[in-house]
Amino acid sequence: MASSSHYHYHKDDDDELDDVFEEFDFNPKPKERKTRVFIDRHREEGHQKLWNDYFSETPTYPHNVFRRRFRMNKALFLRIVHRLSIEVEYFQPKVDATGRSSLTTLQKCTAAIRQLAYGAGSDTVDEYVRIGGTTARRSLHNFSAGIINLFGDEYLRRPTPEDLQRLLYSGEQRGFPGMNGSIDCMHWEWKNCPTAWKGMYSRGTGKPTIVLEAVASYDLWI
Repeated sequence: MASSSHYHYHKDDDDELDDVFEEFDFNPKPKERKTRVFIDRHREEGHQKLWNDYFSETPTYPHNVFRRRFRMNKALFLRIVHRLSIEVEYFQPKVDATGRSSLTTLQKCTAAIRQLAYGAGSDTVDEYVRIGGTTARRSLHNFSAGIINLFGDEYLRRPTPEDLQRLLYSGEQRGFPGMNGSIDCMHWEWKNCPTAWKGMYSRGTGKPTIVLEAVASYDLWI
């Protein structure tokens, strides 16, 4: 024979439920927003120091030092800076609401090329160029995109038959017959490498990398 149970309400039950609900905060206080710390990097002084070191009529560092640190000669770098400053909005000089000038094209391009030349982090150029890490990364992104858009058709392409003949001749004159350029490569960390492939692309460091190769003709480095 089935039996039935009957529930009898007691006021104490409500008190127990209230105690349970009080343990949970259903209206949490909003987290306080972190205040962004403003650092006055004295960017004007950074530009002046950069100018005096490399671009003035009597620079602190000679041409060979410039070429080693920028991985190109000064004329080529200034050509790139000039094109970016007039054709890419990000690199055009601006003035803020207080009338203060923004970072110069030289500062942004130097920050970008130093990251590329040394493979260093974005915040490593802050102390010299006087540019924050976020801005340095943005400069690198816009610099790379600008180079592709402005110079891709001229330099980032396959050689034509005429180019090959010229390069082969130049290589032979320099004692390297049959050479049309110099190949170089670098290991670039593959952040989103599939887990199953990680072992195949790691070289003892535990971090998977992809080898990027490029062939450059001698006249890009003159």
